[in-house]
Amino acid sequence: MMLFGNQLVPDEEVRISPLDRGYYFGDGVYEVFRIYEGRLFEVQGHMERFSRSMAEVRIGLPYPLEELENLLDRLVEASGIPEGVVYVQITRGSAPRSHPFPAAAEPVVTGWCSPFYRPLKDLENGISAIVREDIRWHRCDIKSLNLLPNVLLKQEALDSGAGEVIFNRGEVITEASASNVMIVKDGSVKTHPADHHILRGVTRTLVLRLAEGLGIAVREEAFTADELAAADEVFITSTGSEVMPVVLLDGSPVGDGRPGPVTRRLQQAFEATIPAGSR
Repeated sequence: MMLFGNQLVPDEEVRISPLDRGYYFGDGVYEVFRIYEGRLFEVQGHMERFSRSMAEVRIGLPYPLEELENLLDRLVEASGIPEGVVYVQITRGSAPRSHPFPAAAEPVVTGWCSPFYRPLKDLENGISAIVREDIRWHRCDIKSLNLLPNVLLKQEALDSGAGEVIFNRGEVITEASASNVMIVKDGSVKTHPADHHILRGVTRTLVLRLAEGLGIAVREEAFTADELAAADEVFITSTGSEVMPVVLLDGSPVGDGRPGPVTRRLQQAFEATIPAGSR
């Protein structure tokens, strides 16, 4: 089953025009929710971000946000997927190709569920990452459909045997292709402030809240590529990666090359927030 408009319909009944502006302009935004034990996780944070992204690109949801939440709950139930993700997107709609906003286009909402399992081996052992220049636009705070730079650089990471690519704008580290980046030095966490150069991750927000509860000092301020290279610990956060240790950067070990104690504490705190059956 898929969400199409405000209905749940079989996949084969979904019909989207080739003139949809999502195809030729990437004119739309999206959101990804995690499913644990058949239920959506951190719903409010995701809904708030989706609503903000829509407002920033001036696309209006054709029904109340509360109705969308209800539809996604029904979609998860209909899918029967106990552990996975829900993807939902909205485009400006179908219209002849022209840059200005069309006067009569109606937004198109689609969504679906997919199985997705916790990356337990990587969470335990950590992953490697490469560092590359951030070639994206300057409104990364909007979760838009325009992801080609992310795709190209993530593929470069995978081609080199790494699991993620971390971005730098000049000397400043911003985020990664599909996650936020945090470093640990002398027991304190530092991460780029949530301005227009990064996406305000829902997991990022949760982890910062957990760190505060654990008494771990956190600074939301820009840090450099040199600071990244000299960090005691590095980890990324995202809906899919949760709290993921990075143990190799461009082939060099981070710290002693193993997940560090602050990362472990935050992993444990995160796990305590998800349903017991998913741990």
